[in-house]
Amino acid sequence: MADRGASALSLPEDWPAHPDPILALNRMGSFDWDLDTGLFHMDAQGYEVFDLLPEEFDGRPESLAVRVPPPEAARLDTAVAQAIKDGSENYGAYFRIRCRDGTLRWTHTQGYIRRDETGRPRRIVGILRDATQELAAGETRSLRAAQDEAFRQQTNVVEVTSAALAHAQGVQDVIDVLKYTQGVRHLGAASLVMGLVEAGRIRLVAEGPVGSFVPGTRVTRIDEPYPMGEVVRTLVPRFIESPEEFAQGYPILWPHLTDLHITSAAYLPLIAQARPIGAMGLLYSDRRGFSAEERAVLVALGSSIAQSLQRAMLYEQEKDLAQGLQQAMLPRTIPSVRGADVAVRYRAASVGGTLGRDIGGDWYDLIPLPGGRVGAVIGDVQGHDTHAAAVMGQLRIVLRAYAAEGHTPAAVMARASVFLHELDTDRFATCLYAQADLSTGVVQVVRAGHIDPLVRATDGTCRRIPVDGGLPLGLSAEFGRLEYPVSTLELDPGETLLLCTDGLVEQPGADLDDGMRTLTALIADGPDEVRDLADRLIQMAEERGGDDDVALLLLRRRAPEAPRAGGRLQQHVAPGDPEALTQARHMIRAAVRTWGARDRADEVELVADELITNALMHTEGSAIVTLRVLDGADRRLRVEVEDSSSALPRRREAGEDGVSGRGLLLVDRLADGWGVEARGGGKAVWCEFVVPPRAGR
Repeated sequence: MADRGASALSLPEDWPAHPDPILALNRMGSFDWDLDTGLFHMDAQGYEVFDLLPEEFDGRPESLAVRVPPPEAARLDTAVAQAIKDGSENYGAYFRIRCRDGTLRWTHTQGYIRRDETGRPRRIVGILRDATQELAAGETRSLRAAQDEAFRQQTNVVEVTSAALAHAQGVQDVIDVLKYTQGVRHLGAASLVMGLVEAGRIRLVAEGPVGSFVPGTRVTRIDEPYPMGEVVRTLVPRFIESPEEFAQGYPILWPHLTDLHITSAAYLPLIAQARPIGAMGLLYSDRRGFSAEERAVLVALGSSIAQSLQRAMLYEQEKDLAQGLQQAMLPRTIPSVRGADVAVRYRAASVGGTLGRDIGGDWYDLIPLPGGRVGAVIGDVQGHDTHAAAVMGQLRIVLRAYAAEGHTPAAVMARASVFLHELDTDRFATCLYAQADLSTGVVQVVRAGHIDPLVRATDGTCRRIPVDGGLPLGLSAEFGRLEYPVSTLELDPGETLLLCTDGLVEQPGADLDDGMRTLTALIADGPDEVRDLADRLIQMAEERGGDDDVALLLLRRRAPEAPRAGGRLQQHVAPGDPEALTQARHMIRAAVRTWGARDRADEVELVADELITNALMHTEGSAIVTLRVLDGADRRLRVEVEDSSSALPRRREAGEDGVSGRGLLLVDRLADGWGVEARGGGKAVWCEFVVPPRAGR
């Protein structure tokens, strides 16, 4: 019964109320319940109704729990609370008590609620009586009605529990449904225990309530004399209908359950596909025996739980396999990059628990390249299944190999597209490849149907970098459009390049540009350190959820170290490729500024441009441009342009030819020194510029 809580308030002067002697003659007891203090007074006949001695009761309503089973107490609490809430003056209820000898007896109570002038309830006075004889005439009918009502309630619980189990993904989700949806309580069970079969043993995975664990039963053999082992062996439910039957059938287990006051129990095998996967026990403290209908309901509940458990176990196996495959396809480690801070992250998709959807085709990679450069890759193979992950793994390896061979970014992307087209798959992939020279900050970017990169500046602002792109990998080869334009950007010291897949940007019903703006704002407000920023972005993706996986790569350029003698930058310029010539000019300009020769940047760029143009015009092959800083008495910046022709250049006067030869005159005027060196079957034309010494030297 409800406890209003004791307080320091004084008792009413007329408390306890004096019952009419007629009540005693009719074997009725009376009570007076002070709602302010929480004290509950009964007369002598009231003690007889509850089968209590006066010294066994301390005046607290909760102490009546020794006689009133929890389900009956809950019904009484509900009736009293409802009457108080509705403003009623009285209430009445039938309930059962458990007598001293363990038998159940029907009792009736009638209560009158006394309120003060404000309408606040202060006391409840009423009567108690033994209703056994009153209900005897209609006992069979009432019992049947009660059984029918209990059956309907249990059936409803099975339906509600089954509906909740339908949404459970993992084994723990199934356990939580049983423990926290009040299904066990509504079935009238006082305790629950559940175990799973593993290698000839039963491992306990759930028990309740807290403190009901039986020592030594965490892991038991199936052949041990416990009811869970018995139902797993026989595949037949075990219904224990009395404490005596429990003690006789399981003498090892029973002594550990006496404090729980167990009167009956139902142990159910959990069977899926004709194979026991576990067992469940429901223990009761207020009933004896099970009707045929109740047994059928419990068996149906066990079947539903078994199916949910099997589905959950398969889901976890699929998830472990998917995650293992995904991790195997992604790089195991990311190499440390001199001159940069790097952070990578991956988040698997989660699509409402659908099996196999925790794996996808998103990937990242970081590729060390010759000359101190580094290649950063982000990509997304179509689909969210093991096939997408397998294609992703192959494509990642191929892209890495092409980049390591020294191919230009455009060639790397085109070759990868051809490879994917020739695979036995109908999948395509989007990809972005960025080749960065961290000593100069020059980044060459090619894009195959992927979203644009972002750059975060040193002041925290973030901007989207528009990059001309080609078709996704696989499709460009199929349609014969393998052209991938190269875009060049400069990454200043302290700036961060961010590459990600669309799972970090796209949201259902939202425009991609809106998603990019939201991401840009989030990055601008994020922490400075790349690992912390990566964690923040993935946390945002986790909170938002979504049906797409996410790959993320952050590369922050550190302040360049002082160049060493012999250190160099190199760029390959193919004939008939104006884009490559533009990239070479960009690289030269950025390198000169980075190396502290900003005042001579225009001269160096102009001279290098002349040497490259001469090499491409007067030879049949490509040109290789090399820049290096030479330390010595004078700090010099050296530019070399190598070609495959052994013919030496000739310097002509302007009047001798209108155009040809004038480039070398320009080189001679602007450079502090120049010359020609033989290189195998070709040559290298070089020039040097005296530049200021580096600050601090």
